[in-house]
Amino acid sequence: MEPIVFWKDESKTAIDPTLYSAKAEAMAKEMKADHDASRRKANRRTQIRKFYDEVVRLESETRRLDLESEAGRARWDDLLPLVHMLTAKAAYAKGRELVSDGFMNFIKSAVEQIEKPKDLRIFANFFEAFMGFYRLHGPSN
Repeated sequence: MEPIVFWKDESKTAIDPTLYSAKAEAMAKEMKADHDASRRKANRRTQIRKFYDEVVRLESETRRLDLESEAGRARWDDLLPLVHMLTAKAAYAKGRELVSDGFMNFIKSAVEQIEKPKDLRIFANFFEAFMGFYRLHGPSN
């Protein structure tokens, strides 16, 4: 699986216009193929949903931050390690064969791109789009 790249340009000023459509659908199809290859054990919707819920929770917390204030910036500094902990949670789920290598690599590559709250917002929006396509193409569990 090719890593998902949020930005159209290196200056991080424009979101890839196909991120929430073609790329999200392609990833959903890849995760479905991984699910089938694992004899329907990895990438169950309920497991993927746990990661999505965590991303939404973290993004929701960042939305409430006033990044102009010292306290808001300090809180972002506290939340960013929790975002990075998603990689460890994905590795744990992979070790238990609950998610595929492809899903674990998706989480890892996405988390590596997050430096600011806006990056987390884009990740959450992409994950939402992916979940919609995964509902269409993915397993029925």
